[in-house]
Amino acid sequence: MSIKKSISALRTRVLFPIVFCASILGVSSSAFAGNVGGITLEQASAILAAAKSKAIEQGTLMNIAVVDAGANLKAFIRMDGSFLGSIDVAIKKAKTARFFNMSTKALGELAQPGKSLYHIEFSNNGLISFAGGIPLKDKDGTIIGAIGVSGSSVENDNEVAMAGVAALNK
Repeated sequence: MSIKKSISALRTRVLFPIVFCASILGVSSSAFAGNVGGITLEQASAILAAAKSKAIEQGTLMNIAVVDAGANLKAFIRMDGSFLGSIDVAIKKAKTARFFNMSTKALGELAQPGKSLYHIEFSNNGLISFAGGIPLKDKDGTIIGAIGVSGSSVENDNEVAMAGVAALNK
């Protein structure tokens, strides 16, 4: 069976009954389409552009990830020559910020030996507990995703992430 036929069968057998039942229960069908995660591709692209611009200004090579409200990857760029190992770190920083609705810098302070969240980085298939991940909030203060940046010092990573955050509500 071709991939196209498999997808069509999946829609017919799985998605249609779910959407049909949801409509009977009064759930909007928009919950099953497009932008369930809050952040739009346009917003994510603007965030990436601002963050990349800051990295260029710094003279650093970064990996920059944006996740949606469900911590699913929405957009990503890897600047030419940036570290391969930083791809995973950037994505995990974004996911970590979204999972806990706080910056990875703040989480890192709570994850130090003797603190309440010591060793939390071993949960959730690996978290990052140093600066460079920041939640993204809309104009109403609702968290709609997060940005994660990796490729330089944690200070530079955090500055690049903050530039991305600043671009969200311009």
